[in-house]
Amino acid sequence: MESDPDEALDLTDLDPELVDIFVEEGGDLLDHSDGLLAKLRQAPGDRDALIGLQRDLHTLKGGARMAGIMPVGELGHTMESLLEAVVEGQCELGRDGVPLLEQGFDRLHAMVTRVGDRLAIAMPDAMIAEFEARARGTTTLVDAATDDTMSAPESTPVEAAPADAPVAEVRSPQPADKPAARPVPTGIGFSAPIGDEVLAEDEDDITIRAPQEQVRIRADLLDRLVNYAGEVAIYRARLEQQLGAFRGAISEMAQTNTRLRDQLRRLEIETEAQIVARYQREAEQSDGAFDPLELDRFSTLQQLSRALSESANDHSSLQQTLDDLTRQYETLLLQQSRVSSELQEGLMRTRMVPIDGLLPRLRRVVRQASGELGKHVQLKLEGSQGELDRNVLERMTAPLEHMLRNAVAHGLELPEARKAAGKQEEGSIRIAVRREGSEVVLVVADDGAGLDRAAIRKRGIERGLIREDAVLGDSDLDMLILQPGFSTATEVSRLAGRGVGMDVVASEVHQLGGSLDIRSVPGQGVTFTLRLPQTLAVTQAVFVKIGETSFAVPIASVRGVGRISREALEGDAPTYEYGGEDYAVHDLGQLTGHASAKAEGQLQMPLLLIRSGDLRAAVCVDQVLGNREIVVKSVGPQVASVPGIFGATIMGDGRVVVILDIAPLVRRQASLPTDVPFEVQPEPENRRVPLVMVVDDSITMRKVSGRVLERHGFEVATAKDGLDALERMTELVPDLMLLDIEMPRMDGYELATEMKADSRLRDVPIIMITSRTGEKHRQRAIEIGVNRYLGKPYQEPELMRNVYDLLGIEEKHD
Repeated sequence: MESDPDEALDLTDLDPELVDIFVEEGGDLLDHSDGLLAKLRQAPGDRDALIGLQRDLHTLKGGARMAGIMPVGELGHTMESLLEAVVEGQCELGRDGVPLLEQGFDRLHAMVTRVGDRLAIAMPDAMIAEFEARARGTTTLVDAATDDTMSAPESTPVEAAPADAPVAEVRSPQPADKPAARPVPTGIGFSAPIGDEVLAEDEDDITIRAPQEQVRIRADLLDRLVNYAGEVAIYRARLEQQLGAFRGAISEMAQTNTRLRDQLRRLEIETEAQIVARYQREAEQSDGAFDPLELDRFSTLQQLSRALSESANDHSSLQQTLDDLTRQYETLLLQQSRVSSELQEGLMRTRMVPIDGLLPRLRRVVRQASGELGKHVQLKLEGSQGELDRNVLERMTAPLEHMLRNAVAHGLELPEARKAAGKQEEGSIRIAVRREGSEVVLVVADDGAGLDRAAIRKRGIERGLIREDAVLGDSDLDMLILQPGFSTATEVSRLAGRGVGMDVVASEVHQLGGSLDIRSVPGQGVTFTLRLPQTLAVTQAVFVKIGETSFAVPIASVRGVGRISREALEGDAPTYEYGGEDYAVHDLGQLTGHASAKAEGQLQMPLLLIRSGDLRAAVCVDQVLGNREIVVKSVGPQVASVPGIFGATIMGDGRVVVILDIAPLVRRQASLPTDVPFEVQPEPENRRVPLVMVVDDSITMRKVSGRVLERHGFEVATAKDGLDALERMTELVPDLMLLDIEMPRMDGYELATEMKADSRLRDVPIIMITSRTGEKHRQRAIEIGVNRYLGKPYQEPELMRNVYDLLGIEEKHD
């Protein structure tokens, strides 16, 4: 039976709180079952795996029925019946038994996800019938994959988000499961409710796990707490700096006291000498009745000298008191620093989530992709027991899924081709996770055919990315696949081939402050190495100085520091050798718009060695100030859109220091002509096929517009809002832009204004397509400089007529 994919879940007879508990528990159970499925695929007769799956299904079924989610309960019940029959030896799974179980668990996961999104689900009758038949030792010969059960609507893979993303959890172990004693609600609101007689048959099986003790924390609240801990660290650093200055002032006071006492002693000596000399002179003239020391004027001078001596002693005593207090404050600040660090570390641990929590989702992606393409694929996992910052893991989930789909669709060959090449018919994809210092390294590798460098080169020439006579190394050719819109696919499929993907992966890695490296061996496969910071909130950074300005550079991208003689910088394209690799020398002053580095007073020029993907750069600076732990602060969207700015941090004295990502600055300078100043940007390149950028926050509009343009022979790049578009245009300039108005972060008006103020982008024609068809909105767009203004929904002929007109080319007619 079919239903509207967007139909809302009927909560009339359901307890929303109980539904939420079931969805949360169901997700955990299905993730655990996925690991058992992987074991069962390796050893189909593994009794422990079968019993574990049976136990998970039993708990899931009981929870679903208790919550009133009857379709999940019925499918779980029939799957449990099959496993029970297999364990008791009444039937066998058969050759396709494990794939069938995988389809069943995937369907359960889809239904639980939809329930969590408050969307209706239908009773999976065909799949239930198949499992019941298998339990009896027969089959209905119905392909469960074609079941009419409502599933989640298709969406763009890279923009999907995990269903449980908004919540972070801290759990503690609990006692074993207890049977439920409450009556079971009926499945009202679902398309096929279960009768009371069915429930009565299995009353003893209806159980639900005892709720685990847990602390549910909203993700945004946790982020704020981590931010506050970072603020405390900043204030502590400021206190330490001020206390250090106070300690320096006390030291100066001690020196002043010593100087004062010395001057006072010299004053006393001089005073006594003058008294003696005066006595000798007056002794010759006087009658000797009075001793000079007894005269009033000498007594006053002595009294003042003694008073000064006492004041100096008091001054020394006060200085000693302040010195003792300062030592106490330093001790207290040290203790506070330790507690603050433990607090921050504890909060950071709370933000960390196990990487293996992502694995069931990745397994499902591989299963679905390989099933659609008729390929046999095995997913191998290594070292997935580590932890990663929740924000990093969430933002990398969609790129990882896309890389896996790419590996299945483009990398791995069909079984026949693999057999002909002397390989096993089953291809393998390997995901390895390891820690290297403050970084987490993710390796995604397949044993497929490798990158087709000839096709990549041909495509690069067609798009004007490289010249026909250009001599490029293999690694340089491989990096072309990271260009926006780059694809060598000869046909478009639902899984891959739309011409977007790896550029999104590279962009996400770059935004996280990581790096992406590619290594391909023809006939043996491709290896992608992603280096990511373990956390986004606190990181280690190297501080450098250029002129009077200080910058922080994340240590993840720094290979080391060095020095180079000034004579070595006088030649053309100087390089610096480090670790057996050549690093091209650049100047941080030129990269950031400051004066060139001079390093005055130093015989050699300090260098900061940067490595990012295939990039190797040695950057000249005036001074390397050292490294320290910093709290990363996000900057506003206007500043974040500037290439090379990763964020900012606050120093102990209150100064704001910009965190630089040097790699895009180097790439940007390398793309500039050598005979023009640094600030001048190159003109848009002439392409054989015009490139049109579609900027819209609607996935549907991006897809529809992209397909229309591709159908007319245009290259297409997409962006989800103004900031995304600006970032993509740092490396490419489109020939035309289709622009929406209402978008998050930066709307269409703001983007158009930014483009008209940029010498690189001001000549790009803009067609604004929006539902805002009022004259006021149209007039504002025209004042900004928008060339055409169309309303939604647009007519394809009208759109293409404007596109051809603005590009100055003749419209094609079929």
